[in-house]
Amino acid sequence: MVKLTEVSPTAGLPLQWRDFIGLPFGKFSKHALEIELAKFIGTDHAQIECSGTAALVVALEALKMVNADSTVRKEVVISAYTCPWVALAVIHCGLIPVVADSRPDHFDYCPKALKLACGPQTLAIIHTHLAGRVADVEPSKKIAKEIGAFVIEDAAQSLGATLHGRSVGLHGDIGFYSLGVGKGLTIFAGGVLVSEHPELRNAMQQVSEKLPARPIQEAKRIVELIAYYGLYRPLGMGLAFGYHLRRKLKRGNFIQAVGDDCTFKFPVHRVGRWRKRVGVNALKRLSQFFIDTRLQAERRVGLLAQIKGVKVLLDAPGGQGVWPFIVLVLPTESLRDAVLSQLWHRGLGVGRLFIHAIKDYAYLAPYFQQANTPNAQDFAARNLIISNSMWLKEKDFLKILDVLSAHLEAEQFANV
Repeated sequence: MVKLTEVSPTAGLPLQWRDFIGLPFGKFSKHALEIELAKFIGTDHAQIECSGTAALVVALEALKMVNADSTVRKEVVISAYTCPWVALAVIHCGLIPVVADSRPDHFDYCPKALKLACGPQTLAIIHTHLAGRVADVEPSKKIAKEIGAFVIEDAAQSLGATLHGRSVGLHGDIGFYSLGVGKGLTIFAGGVLVSEHPELRNAMQQVSEKLPARPIQEAKRIVELIAYYGLYRPLGMGLAFGYHLRRKLKRGNFIQAVGDDCTFKFPVHRVGRWRKRVGVNALKRLSQFFIDTRLQAERRVGLLAQIKGVKVLLDAPGGQGVWPFIVLVLPTESLRDAVLSQLWHRGLGVGRLFIHAIKDYAYLAPYFQQANTPNAQDFAARNLIISNSMWLKEKDFLKILDVLSAHLEAEQFANV
């Protein structure tokens, strides 16, 4: 039986019918979304690509273009716990991904591991602000400066977050964001590139201008965006998401359940004017949406923090993140799995982020055979996420709290 009402796994800004007004006709600058997003982020220029992955590909190709040591600098350092698409983008560009382990109980780099991973062959360090949480970019910037490398900020899940009052994505050499499904702002599939450096901006524009238009792929995205408008709401998520999730969970296919079944073949093409117009209209509501979701998250994080043994991931000092979901780290893998066995299938927005540390995906393992990442593997084994969707009502959130409290109390009693 299909459960029609379902909490979305992330707090994405729902589209409204008004976002489609004036489409596809009417006067509209083809760069309007770029202009408005640049204002929102707080920079002079933004560039739209067809996905966050495609944005990273364009960024890396631009760095290859401006890099004087193109024959030597072939390595890109990535976090040991990050989205698999990051590694695939690096490989797509003919570069070598090198993992640096995270610090304990976190996704952010262990400074010592990061330094060991970098060297004269490093083209760039990708520093990730994961799950809306703001990471400390300074260690990456310091090391990159010492070795003559670039810093790319992966803010795919963190559009709207700031560090020391300035948008994440603007602290390194290049930043990128995702406009994919379930993100704060979506055009179904999209990405945003920013840089404060004119040379890098020009290089990224040159790379982007060479991309094909692919009208059939764009037409498919338009249909998907319209369907997303109709289904991304409690009545519809059960059919669009929950039904398929529960089938995959029943088969024990966790990688497919969270969408980690990535492929080396992914589209890279220009984004059409129609979807950009939808994005411009929706963007007008984004700031208030972030305020509302932050207030809800702050209340709920306070309640979660009262459960002994639960660690809630927060922002680095000086950071103010956004809250698509809340990341928890539990004391043991078995405890985390016990909690998920009661909650993951119930349509309450509880689940997992990335199933593995990056080296443990079968399709990526050949690229990381020598990698030693115990902290990232431990983090992958003990974290879970709770949606911060406004559709997760208080009574349902309290059900989640009850399950967490019961399991943590039982664990503590067993250890007495």
